[in-house]
Amino acid sequence: MNSGKILVVDDDSNVLEVIKMSLESKNYKVIATTEEEHALEAVREQAFDLSIIDLQLTNLSGISLMEAVHQISPDVPVIILTAYGSIESTVEAMKKGAYGYLTKPFDHHKLLFQVEKALEKRRLTSEIKRLKGFLNEQYDFANIVAKSEKMKMVLMQVSLVAKTESTVYIHGESGTGKELVAKALHLGSSRKEKPFITINCAALTETLLESELFGYEKGSFTGALQSKKGLFLRADGGTLFLDEIASMSSALQAKMLRGLQEQQFYPVGGKEPVEVDVRFIVATNKDLQKEVKEGRFREDLFYRIHVIPINLPTLRERKEDIPPLVDQFIKRFSEKLGKEVKNLTPSAMQKLMLYDWPGNIRELENTIEFAMAMTQHDVITEELILSSCVLSSEKLKPLSEAKADFERSYISNILELTKGNISRAAELAGRYRADFYNILKKHKIRPEDFKKT
Repeated sequence: MNSGKILVVDDDSNVLEVIKMSLESKNYKVIATTEEEHALEAVREQAFDLSIIDLQLTNLSGISLMEAVHQISPDVPVIILTAYGSIESTVEAMKKGAYGYLTKPFDHHKLLFQVEKALEKRRLTSEIKRLKGFLNEQYDFANIVAKSEKMKMVLMQVSLVAKTESTVYIHGESGTGKELVAKALHLGSSRKEKPFITINCAALTETLLESELFGYEKGSFTGALQSKKGLFLRADGGTLFLDEIASMSSALQAKMLRGLQEQQFYPVGGKEPVEVDVRFIVATNKDLQKEVKEGRFREDLFYRIHVIPINLPTLRERKEDIPPLVDQFIKRFSEKLGKEVKNLTPSAMQKLMLYDWPGNIRELENTIEFAMAMTQHDVITEELILSSCVLSSEKLKPLSEAKADFERSYISNILELTKGNISRAAELAGRYRADFYNILKKHKIRPEDFKKT
């Protein structure tokens, strides 16, 4: 059964009735009106999931009404109804925030398809906001900054898979925020009230790691004076995040495989299996496929954990996120250090933007903390930024070249996410299918390269 409340505005009562009947036949709740003011009153009084607005109304243009609706409820997608030949006005509507358009006379199936896709986007946007709301509420020191398109794509993936029970594999360099994404997945899941347990597999020896993960029975080894619960059991009902899983020994990988596949394990020295209900999230900064080929990681375990991969971009790939990250760190360290620091000088920010950040977000965070500890003013100047580092000698690219690089990367990321589905990719990019094909042609990108076999 479909769910969603839809506002329909058209000064032609016959068209209005046809749309209303079509939508109600699919169990959508519909508020239909021929009056612009009645439409605005309805938006003020109740929440809508979608609006369908005719381009030519009696007193207002459809674009003006759309803008008024967005002033009251900015996230409501709007589909514009337009007469054949009003291409220029349609383009203007899309530029000003319309989700899509339908040309009159429209086909019943096309209407329902557009509505379904618009509502899907609405739900996805709401889910991302909900997810970030959890982070803001429970981890206000580590909000996910997602101004860049690459991080928006990551958040979109997180919002889609958070409520599943599937194992998630997070890959990214050190300092890119793998644990934060794992927390986001947990907080967005039905397990959010249960434990979120994390362990860095690279930080312990094989023996200690096995004991920490599976626990042990009293007397199982010298010094085991009493039984101890392992992380598997402590995470029962919740989520277990295994960071740097590639560092596990082959023997421990075999035991881990059983735990993942059968949701049961044997404590060290135990003779009876213990059953648990755990959602697993794993992460590594290594190339696991290479580790498999070179015999350092079990192939069967790789395929067991590589169910839903999420690749985190490096900070050098998402430099547009640097300014908001800096603002976030300044606010945090102002409170921690008891200082009133407002911002960075332009030259200091430029220095940050030119650096390649091999340590990623963690390195940026440390850089800002150092600068704030050392500054004696309410702004951070460039001499306090990366004073011991050599900046990249790469010069800034011309704007046209930088824009082309960004567009090429953005389109490739969308095709990767949609597995080469052009219709879905064009929708996510907010472009008509024909326009999207032109962009592909310009950058010589082949959709078939992204299709999974």
